[in-house]
Order: sequence, then structure tokens, then C-alpha cells
Amino acid sequence: MSCRALLLVNPHARQGEKGLSEAIHYLETLGFELVEESTEDPKHLSEVILRYQDQVDLVIVGGGDGTLNAAVDALVDTQLPLGILPLGTANDLARTLGIPNSLSEACKIIAHGELRRIDLGWVNGKHFFNVASLGLSVKITQRLTKEVKRRWGIFAYAATALQVIWEARPFSAEIVINGQSVRVKTVQIAIGNGRYYGGGMAVAPDATIDDQRLDLYSLEIKHWWQTILLLPAMRQGHHIHSQSVRALQGQNIEVYTRKPRPINTDGEITAYTPAHFRVIPKAVTVLVPPEDRS
Repeated sequence: MSCRALLLVNPHARQGEKGLSEAIHYLETLGFELVEESTEDPKHLSEVILRYQDQVDLVIVGGGDGTLNAAVDALVDTQLPLGILPLGTANDLARTLGIPNSLSEACKIIAHGELRRIDLGWVNGKHFFNVASLGLSVKITQRLTKEVKRRWGIFAYAATALQVIWEARPFSAEIVINGQSVRVKTVQIAIGNGRYYGGGMAVAPDATIDDQRLDLYSLEIKHWWQTILLLPAMRQGHHIHSQSVRALQGQNIEVYTRKPRPINTDGEITAYTPAHFRVIPKAVTVLVPPEDRS
């Protein structure tokens, strides 16, 4: 059966330009009829998806987490299934869903994978797949230029994080969750919908993208070097067991700060405090590797 797919590849993604012709070859070999569109500005991806919503069976997005984030609002509106080509630097959503970085394998999953309903996070009207955060991660995002990511790949996250950590200064915030209010002095607040973010760090050891909850952690350290000590534990989400980390879970979370602070969603700054976060269960459909039922 022929499947008509809208193919959107971010040419500025780390492997976007190189991966486009390769992806077209694989997908056409697998029987897809492709409608190819590109835009210099990923912010226009939603407009393109809305324009083609009645002409295609699914949307295939090639790029990193920022590119996928730019398309998410239109995916919610149209309810078209999503196929992912991990062509970015971190590819945290692909990692969460078990989609390998191999382009040929990712194409096979789009052709033969399973449809899975996943949750989305939401903050101040903006959806996100992975994690929304304020504090350290915003400063890292502001310094992670396209040139740095293209040149250093995943190592750019670690190098930039080390530069930012020693400059970190705590800020005051009020967190309202499950009807209770807590005041904190923190260098970072992260609210996770998925599992991975920031190039492979886990928001919590048991976080999944369909558990219908948000996982929050607040990094309440007194000295910058304490963050360095936590980094190894953050790979599996075990940092939440540290005395200097506050971990909370809920479906609705509010965060207030003395002055508006920028919020990073899936690697892009898209909102500001005061912020209302919530989880939207089973919001979109994604093609994922088939479950091994043997």
C-alpha cells in the first residue's frame, strides 16, 4: 500500500543537508510517495504541515529536537502521525523513543514501526516533547550556537555546560504543585515530559513519555562545583536522590520568579515566567520500533 508523506528536513540541522538525499532514497525504496518541503526558518514548519494536512497520511520530520518542537503544535492540531529522522545534534526525543541515529534504520521504523500515542508537556500555550527548564539550561542554550553544535556535536553540550556552571548564581522561585507551594533558591528548575534532554541526560530514573505525569527537579546547590559532581548521576536520572536536589511529580505545575525568566523547551527559548506547566496525555501519535513480544 502506497503511503503519501510530507517530508520536512531542516537544512540547518547538524546532518540535515547531507541526510536529505539519503533519506529520500531510503523512503522511496520503502514505498513512500513523498511531498518534499523545506523552509529556511523552522518556525514555519507548522504552517507547512497545516497547508498539507488533507493531502498526506503522515509527517516525517528530519532534524533535531528544536526542529521537532517547531512542528509539534501543528501535529496536535492535525493529528497526523509523526515519523522521525534524527538528524540533529542531541536527538533526545529519538533516544527516548528508542529510534536509532542510523538513517536507514530510522526509515525502516517509519515504514514498519508501531503507532504509539505519547504525552506532551505544555507551558504558557507552547507544547514540548522532552523537558522545559529555566536557569542553567537557558544559559547553555544561549551559548550553543549552530556553529558550535555543527563542529563539536554532542560534546558541545558538555563543554558549554562546564563554561556556564562555574558562573551560575542561584535565583529565588516559588513552585506550586499538587496544591502545595514551596519556595526555593536554585540554579535550575527542569520539568520533564519525556525521559532524555540536554544530549542524553535523564530527568528521572523512571521517567517515560507516556506516564501521564511531569517530573520536576530543582538544583539547590550552594557551590558551583557541586553541579560537576552531579553530572555523572544525571545520565541515568539518579541525581534526584541527592540532598541538594528537590524532586517532585505532578500533572499541573506553576513556577513564579521575582522577574520574568526565560524558559527553554526542547532546546529553544519559547516562554517566560510566570509559567503554568501541564501534561497532555496521549496528545500525538509517533512511529516507534515494534515491541519485541517474543
